[in-house]
Amino acid sequence: MERAMQQNGEQMIIAVASGKGGTGKTTVAVNLALSLSNVQLMDCDVEEPNAHLFLNPVIEEIKPACTLVPKVNYDLCDYCGKCAAACEYNALVALPQKEVMVFPELCHGCGLCSLVCPQDAISEEPREIGVIKTGKSGDGNIDLVYGVLNIGEVMATPLIDQVKADLDPEKTVIIDVSPGTACPVIAAVQGSDYCILVTEPTPFGLYDLRLAVEVLRVIKIPFGVVINRVGIGDRKVYEYCEKEGIPILLEIPHDTRIARYYSEGVPFVKAMPEWKEQFAGIMKRIEGKEQ
Repeated sequence: MERAMQQNGEQMIIAVASGKGGTGKTTVAVNLALSLSNVQLMDCDVEEPNAHLFLNPVIEEIKPACTLVPKVNYDLCDYCGKCAAACEYNALVALPQKEVMVFPELCHGCGLCSLVCPQDAISEEPREIGVIKTGKSGDGNIDLVYGVLNIGEVMATPLIDQVKADLDPEKTVIIDVSPGTACPVIAAVQGSDYCILVTEPTPFGLYDLRLAVEVLRVIKIPFGVVINRVGIGDRKVYEYCEKEGIPILLEIPHDTRIARYYSEGVPFVKAMPEWKEQFAGIMKRIEGKEQ
């Protein structure tokens, strides 16, 4: 997917990420989606997707997500070992007992093994790694796409890429990203026009925010911060954002009402509609329409 900054009122791709788990990333993604119109929400936290829990979606399609793994034709194989030597991920091992072992969980699906095989003894076959579910929120206002990675799979990135392949360029796209700064985060954020980093005003929140900021600066995606649970912790997150010139897009208070609605699976903009305007204001700030 090519990245192109959308301007002049055109639709945008907004990633919602966090350096650490539990900061309220999905809360922000869901409530932001509910505060806008013509929206597609993509849950790319495929190891633990939960945006759908707040939207009561009607699922219209469930399709398998697959990667390609090598298959050895032993009628052609001469056990030269070139396939195993070429594999950077040790997904193949050529044994002296005239056998080639394939470890599909380690395979990245690059196809190099089949290219270097001098006997054309390696083909590729699909292996299911999870499913992709698409549908609409219960009120019909949000298009929802999310991936569910099979238990035990070690690589989330291929599934994230396939979820993002269903991106609708005619809509404002909100991408719920997995926590952290590893490969799944980069795969989900890559190609976005802007990234919202959700943090909390605690030492842990600041530490992981710094890591996330470093990643986004390397991949050159503009970003701003939403501070959740305002009222706990200290002011060091604010001091860091001021020093680094990072815009604070929204502050969400440490409010028992918000926590209660969350525990009941209710997005708080539905129960507290005055917050819709504040979430919509995030987009205005991102688009430069509001300072």
